[in-house]
Amino acid sequence: MADPIDPYKTLQVDPEAEDEVIQAAYRRLARKYHPDLAETPEAASRMAAINVAWEMIGDPAARQAYDRQRSAGGGASAAAGPSGSTHARPATGQTQPARPAPTPPPEVVSRDWTSGRSSQGGGFDESMRAAEGFGAAGPPPGRPSGTVLNFGRYAGWSLGEVARHDIEYIEWLDRAPIGRNYRAEVDGILRSSGRRKSAEGDAADRRGLYRRR
Repeated sequence: MADPIDPYKTLQVDPEAEDEVIQAAYRRLARKYHPDLAETPEAASRMAAINVAWEMIGDPAARQAYDRQRSAGGGASAAAGPSGSTHARPATGQTQPARPAPTPPPEVVSRDWTSGRSSQGGGFDESMRAAEGFGAAGPPPGRPSGTVLNFGRYAGWSLGEVARHDIEYIEWLDRAPIGRNYRAEVDGILRSSGRRKSAEGDAADRRGLYRRR
């Protein structure tokens, strides 16, 4: 019988972590172990476990249900996902097809959001996907839009081209020190793609559509 899955251990987060921390951890691990990006033999089984963990605690309501069961002594032995099925960690040595990754909800920020980072500086750091190699993504696909990157796997690509091909890389760039010089442009891309929205601003804009003239 396969060992039960502990979603917190699988996503490498503390059980007391905020929902936003869990979402960021899922995205980071999905980029690392997705079979289309990772070449390691265990990538598929790791990605399957990561997706199961996200189904269990990625949604606040599902997480509350799991935590209640965990507190009652059920632990991770029979945690049901949104579909009601019981999930277990894939047995060691078995490779299972990776499930399609659930789409995390957009990041919600205040209307006057700013990253708070300085626009100065920003050099290479170890999180810059060095293992994938400089320019590993190959030549840009065309239809350039925005600043052209001169580092990392998308060297030679414009931000617009990267966004159309790999929006999660744009999200990573938003968090990485190397992205400081691009923060305004990256913020615009994330908003236009639906990956970031303003909680107060969007509601105010919708009300404005029906204002009497």
